[in-house]
Amino acid sequence: MITMLNHDHLIQVKHLVAIGGGHGLGRVMSSLNFLKEQLTGIVATTDNGGSTGRIRQDHGGIAWGDLRNCLTQIIANPTTASAVFEYRFSGSGELAGHNLGNLILKALEDMHIRPTDAINLIRNFLRVKSFLLPMSDAPVHLGAVLPSGEKIWGEVAVDNLQQLPSSLFLSPMVQASPEAVNAILQADVILLGPGSFLTSIMPTLLLPEITQALKASFAKIIFIDNLGIEHSPSARLSLADRIDWINKTVGKNIVNGAITSIQLKDQKPLDVKLLVRKLNADDVTYRHDRDRLCSAINDMIAELA
Repeated sequence: MITMLNHDHLIQVKHLVAIGGGHGLGRVMSSLNFLKEQLTGIVATTDNGGSTGRIRQDHGGIAWGDLRNCLTQIIANPTTASAVFEYRFSGSGELAGHNLGNLILKALEDMHIRPTDAINLIRNFLRVKSFLLPMSDAPVHLGAVLPSGEKIWGEVAVDNLQQLPSSLFLSPMVQASPEAVNAILQADVILLGPGSFLTSIMPTLLLPEITQALKASFAKIIFIDNLGIEHSPSARLSLADRIDWINKTVGKNIVNGAITSIQLKDQKPLDVKLLVRKLNADDVTYRHDRDRLCSAINDMIAELA
């Protein structure tokens, strides 16, 4: 259980923003859900795999899967409502593999309810206090430029690359949600990660309004490293390389600190505060332990004060 002793600096933060996607951002949000309205998650919406990808291919729209995942992970005490929202169809029919939450959110989108407003409706339904925002209210896909100059489209294709891309891009270029921009500008602390570096953390940083807000921000910005090596081309990037990618994408050295569980041997030196700590859960070693992660974030905030 998370106690007052290991988040004394966190509770003094007026507004904390976490940026990412997938299970990583959900884990961070669930670790910090005691912050309630002081916590905002900005979620990448470029996914084109699984249930989300099938819905997008057949009906268009934004990627709802990571938003849904974060919502359900924030819930401290599961309810019938949260079980309904997370229900996944089995069998072999057309609905097989689809998540009911994704379908509900897609239905709201088809009713011409703005995605940000749709998420707020579901937040109220699930009694979630913390805020969740899509990086954009408009449909968008992730693309990559290969060293050869060839371009590929789709988050799944980027994750399956055998070589590190030269750069990433969004197609089409869309506007960031105004609420996401405002959240960054109001933040005291901003967290990046953990999660798939190229496909969960980077997409939000490709939006011009987001990069401008990050440049203007006075927040302490902390990068949270993954527990293990990714099964993607970003495995070739050291911790210093990933921080360099972030800084170059934004156009300013914005990262102030990094939290990792990996002893950095024979790697490039880091020009940021570094905290090395055991972070994995004892029962599921590839997942961050909520209490350890919370304590590490709290201690890094103290280091950067």
